[in-house]
Amino acid sequence: MSSAQLFPPYRDRYLPAMTPREIAALPDKASAPVIVATGAIEQHGPHLPVAVDSFLGQVWVNLVTQRLPAGTSCYIAPPITIGKSNEHVGYPGTLIISRDLLRLQLLTIARQLHAWGFRTLAILNTHGGNTSVLTYTLREIRAELGMRANFLRPAWSINVSAQEGTYGFHANQFESAVMLALAGRYTKPAAAVRHYPAFIDEPGELRPEGSPATFSWASQDLSPSGIMGDAPAATLAQGIEWTEKVADAFTAEVTRWATDPTRGSTPDLF
Repeated sequence: MSSAQLFPPYRDRYLPAMTPREIAALPDKASAPVIVATGAIEQHGPHLPVAVDSFLGQVWVNLVTQRLPAGTSCYIAPPITIGKSNEHVGYPGTLIISRDLLRLQLLTIARQLHAWGFRTLAILNTHGGNTSVLTYTLREIRAELGMRANFLRPAWSINVSAQEGTYGFHANQFESAVMLALAGRYTKPAAAVRHYPAFIDEPGELRPEGSPATFSWASQDLSPSGIMGDAPAATLAQGIEWTEKVADAFTAEVTRWATDPTRGSTPDLF
């Protein structure tokens, strides 16, 4: 079996594929960002596999490493593939770790990276349920270790309706489209349905997301299918276009992190 099969295509940047001596000899540890992808294994409706979030994180890492300009310093740590997904409890296939375990995993990785000489930690997060825990853990890492630690926050836009942009936030048009493009044989488009947990023209300010007042929710309370968005509107062409946009945006952001020592060091983690 070749090394290409044993390790990801970005083997020369993948820390688990290196020997201790190779890691110790890396010349750019003080400035090179180390990317940790954080995802989830959870229900994504009847039409998508439960690995969507963690799968997409690995896709973006793979595409970014292929597109980085020559000579760009960047390394990849092992991903955290199971996240805080208690909002999707009750569905077969959903795996859940506690907020404490998620915090400890990231904090432990950061401490070890720091001990090896790295000083920059970049989080590529693909699951919204992780965000609050990651935010306060990144603050802790910065305070305790003095590392530059933050989320990768690339900017991109896609052409969806205002309703979809606001309340299509799980197993939605975007996720359904990119999965069609990236792993079409593992999707079941005929099983997709359209369901929104709220509508932008409704009166009042209390809604599950994106409103002045929000409330805690579980997906089984908001959507019988587990879908929140217009999944049937997804097309293969959209998936191909949006995959390219996201990959380009992440590549540009990682490049900025690698070349600008102030990138990712601002106090604002949101």
